[in-house]
Amino acid sequence: MTVQVLYKNKSKSSNLGVIALFSEDKFQIKNANRFLSKNEASYVEKILKNKKKIKENIISLNVNEKTTLILISLKKDLKSSDVENLGAEFYNFIKKNLFDDVSIFTESVKSKPGKDFIGRFMHGLKLKSYEFNLYKSKKIKKIIRINLIGKQSSLFLKNKLKFKALEDGTFFTRDLVSEPGNILHPDEYAKRLSKLKKYGLKVTVYDEKKCKKLGMNALLGVGQGSIRGSYLVTIEWNGTKSKSKPLGFVGKGVCFDTGGYSLKPAKFMEDMTYDMAGSATVVGLMKNFALRKAKINAVGVVGLVENMVSGNAQRPGDIVKSYSGKTIEVLNTDAEGRLVLADALTFTEKKFKPKFMVDLATLTGAIIVSLGSEYAGLFSNDDTLSKQLLEAGEKVDEKLWRMPLHKNFDKLINSKNADMQNINYVGGAGSTTAAQFLQRFILNKTPWAHLDIAGMAFSKYGGALNSGGATGYGVRLLNKFVEDNYE
Repeated sequence: MTVQVLYKNKSKSSNLGVIALFSEDKFQIKNANRFLSKNEASYVEKILKNKKKIKENIISLNVNEKTTLILISLKKDLKSSDVENLGAEFYNFIKKNLFDDVSIFTESVKSKPGKDFIGRFMHGLKLKSYEFNLYKSKKIKKIIRINLIGKQSSLFLKNKLKFKALEDGTFFTRDLVSEPGNILHPDEYAKRLSKLKKYGLKVTVYDEKKCKKLGMNALLGVGQGSIRGSYLVTIEWNGTKSKSKPLGFVGKGVCFDTGGYSLKPAKFMEDMTYDMAGSATVVGLMKNFALRKAKINAVGVVGLVENMVSGNAQRPGDIVKSYSGKTIEVLNTDAEGRLVLADALTFTEKKFKPKFMVDLATLTGAIIVSLGSEYAGLFSNDDTLSKQLLEAGEKVDEKLWRMPLHKNFDKLINSKNADMQNINYVGGAGSTTAAQFLQRFILNKTPWAHLDIAGMAFSKYGGALNSGGATGYGVRLLNKFVEDNYE
């Protein structure tokens, strides 16, 4: 479904077909004569009086043979995220009722809840309209036209580019996560990232040969069972002339995860195409920065591998030397994401010396047991960074819950044969010990946060701003985090 937005200055409803007005709470309409004829306004007022208490936020009325009126009730004290969710609800409403050409009177918003109401409303609508149907042989090319009628505010016009960049970045993330493993393997993924150069991003691809020379044996060990290559890719955005330290974002990119010799159950293994969602969020975020010309310096680093079973695959019990020089005993080949991130985090810290590092990964099933699909897990060595991320998550409704890190957890991953082991076989604290493992690869006390997004990156049933499948979780969260604290 494609949403096309047009801008018009007409101010009356005649011959517009389907029109939409915003009303006060409980469908109280003020100044209806500005948008409807006198007869239409009177008729609508009578119908609403005769209706009993309406539970819905959006209703439609047939005003006459030519005109259908949609009323959108605005509750008091709406937050920005509420406005976006209302836009998504409106999209569902017009899609369900087969309205393909709708005119919204933008000046019917009186209470102006939140800044740039129309911009946020349309942002939510567009995010909800996303569909991934690339591989359907019969594509239905349906267009929904939204006509925004009335003078647009200067804030709306100013924010149009920002919202468009954020939508494009989120959709790019969703596209990557939605691709099947036979298409988006590490070789193809690296090629697609190279194409981001056209947006002004500096992209550097480290292939297996370069990674081996650098000593990234933890990352390479995960991918050695695949016929595909393994890569580390850096994406740099320099949006300010100052030589300030870049903001660092790191993502796990396991394009398909069989679990290796610690094989996953067959049931739901098909979902492991989204085990690269952390990297996709980083990529979508960087594209968004470039499109909106963000006034920051930032770097995104992603490790791209495929965890397969073969005669050359990593075995349980193998010991590898990471880029940091620390050795790891691989007791479970399905705890592979932390191996990829270990090398990526140390590399990012050493090469770019970032102001902070935020990594994202679909890292543990344990985080889903803890938090379900409502919150991502947040682990951090820095209280200020944690607070900034938590606040940004609340504002865009991509919520985080801070989980504990403590030196006492270290004993659960200490190894008799190497510096550490990659899994805790004592039991319990699966997400925390994974984060504790990652923290060992932050060598210079750089402020760092780990976001375990295993429960948030993909949704079977859909959410407020997505219709099921890849959610694009994290792009809007991190964009807001940067906007509020570093621009």
